[in-house]
Amino acid sequence: MDKTAHSAADAVADIPDGSTIAVGGFGLVGVPIVLIRALLARGTSGLEVVSNNCGVDGWGLGELLAAGRIDRVIASYIGENKEFARQYLGGDVEVELTPQGTLAERLRAGGVGIPGFFTATGVGTMVSEGGLPWRYAADGSVAVQSPAKETRMLSSLGEDREYVFEQAIRADYGLVRAARGDRHGNLVFEKSTRNFNPLAAMSGRISIAEVDEIVEPGELDPDEIHLPGIYIDRVVVLSREQSTELPIEKTTVRRRAN
Repeated sequence: MDKTAHSAADAVADIPDGSTIAVGGFGLVGVPIVLIRALLARGTSGLEVVSNNCGVDGWGLGELLAAGRIDRVIASYIGENKEFARQYLGGDVEVELTPQGTLAERLRAGGVGIPGFFTATGVGTMVSEGGLPWRYAADGSVAVQSPAKETRMLSSLGEDREYVFEQAIRADYGLVRAARGDRHGNLVFEKSTRNFNPLAAMSGRISIAEVDEIVEPGELDPDEIHLPGIYIDRVVVLSREQSTELPIEKTTVRRRAN
């Protein structure tokens, strides 16, 4: 039952080229940066990444993106990653933009064995009707666009409404970051770092967690566990230097009152 790995390099060593990986984090919060860098060092390429966004320039998934290791991204927004925008508009990477809540539920559904679900989000837009540009050609034309999805009139709370069917996401691997974990893989997340991390872990057929602190089984109060170890296959313990590398995405200041 001891799921601890010797190193991040060992934990990702069997991830092959072309894998689909679900990655936790939101912006720079809760990003499994050590596992991402281990993939970068290993040279893994042709990846399909499922994540809220694709990191920022020079950090997080942005490191894999800049190295040309990512072929396709399922995300809720491009954000302020200029390299991500450049590669998308230049046709270097395919992007399936998905409403944020829908993306979260697609990951969760994949983790609990639900093949798909109906949602009102996106009905009457290109999300349901198709035509979203997934990949651009070099000349700026749309090379691949999203297909139309199944819609259905359903009754909910006494009201008939149109819904669109969204497929669950089942990733080959999940990469997540947690504050604490035990050797059985039970995880506790720190405040907002919880974000997409539990969902990414649930989605992965094999999921790997990097943790700031490791404890022995039984030390975590069952009521404080955010993700049970059944969803985690490997645990990587970070060094103090690795766990304290926490850049700020945006620094804002205000003038002090006299």
